[in-house]
Amino acid sequence: MSTWTNALGQLNKALDILGTDPNCRAILQAPERALEFSIPVKMDNGTTKVFTGYRVQFNSALGPYKGGIRYHHEVNRDEVQSLSMWMTLKCAVVNLPLGGGKGGVIVNPKELSERELELLSRGYIQKLFKYIGPKEDIPAPDVYTTPQIMAWMMDEYIKLTNGQYDPGVITGKPIINGGSKARGYATAQGAFYVLRSLMKILNKDGKGLSVAIQGFGNAGAELAKILADDGYKIVAASDSQGGTYDSKGLNIDDLNQYKKTNKTVNTYDKAEKAISNDEILELDVDILIPAALNDVITDKNANNIKAKYILELANGPITADAEKTLLSKGIIIVPDILANAGGVATSYLEQVQNSMNYYWEEKEVLEKLEKIMDNAFKAMWKVKEEQKLDLRMGAYVVALQRITEAMKNRGWF
Repeated sequence: MSTWTNALGQLNKALDILGTDPNCRAILQAPERALEFSIPVKMDNGTTKVFTGYRVQFNSALGPYKGGIRYHHEVNRDEVQSLSMWMTLKCAVVNLPLGGGKGGVIVNPKELSERELELLSRGYIQKLFKYIGPKEDIPAPDVYTTPQIMAWMMDEYIKLTNGQYDPGVITGKPIINGGSKARGYATAQGAFYVLRSLMKILNKDGKGLSVAIQGFGNAGAELAKILADDGYKIVAASDSQGGTYDSKGLNIDDLNQYKKTNKTVNTYDKAEKAISNDEILELDVDILIPAALNDVITDKNANNIKAKYILELANGPITADAEKTLLSKGIIIVPDILANAGGVATSYLEQVQNSMNYYWEEKEVLEKLEKIMDNAFKAMWKVKEEQKLDLRMGAYVVALQRITEAMKNRGWF
């Protein structure tokens, strides 16, 4: 099953629950615009290499398209389109006045020099600048893209639009270039607020609960730190090269430092043992956090999942067949469109600050983010309880009610 087939299946299931008008359903089953383009880059050795870039603008009923740009060697149209649909729902479930989009380039950025990376990033905007802007489409960082890359992209956009300084075209920028405080760890912070809300409503004390995190990149590592500081016990963490496990709990500060120095946690020598990315998913823990790529929990390993709660920090980490198995086992899944929405919520706050040309302190940003995430969780839980749904469908129903109402009011169907 392709990622898009999986995403479309989730969408249609929620539209069935809502009894959505067939004309509205037809509009929601396809993106409004999908762009594919070539980006030629003159490499350091003098040769020209052509990279393939994508931008899918899925739905703008609630506002301008919003969504990240990922640099990864496995990027494809199917994946980007799925992510753009999830972004549409993500913005709606946290009640932002934004639509959804997504972008990507087929590249392994680790193989590029800084000069080549800059040329690729500027080349991406050269092909896209006519279709983006603060009131049309606002890109942001995603997998293997950084604040520095966002700064290059913003600069290129400004050059291509007659030098008019408009930092709101891109979010996730360095603070000195119009970025927001707290944006660097906002995805993780938002996930923490959501998990805290879940524990509170279930009358659970999160302190001491065991956690395994597959994906010790920016979001995964930041969340590990936040959870550890709050009393959770992080027993396992992994990155693309493998993971590490310690039943007594990992020292996250030390592990973070080790990762910076050694580029992986797989060789960390102060834990009980090294483990694989497959093994980490099947550990007997209270909370499992897939924080890497999509489709890591499938019908092949779903029966082996032992966690009581799954917090989807990654986009689409569970396939549809696997989800049925997990739910039948009583596992509570906090869906990606809410669990990792802290990033886009803070990107929205960044854009608001850019528009005002007035910037908040970190405490103010976090207060606003906390309110956004807490309110979104309450809305999802209310629908879930009233209609006896799982959390994913609760979140989808909340999001789609807002999107379809906006579409209807605008006369789209």
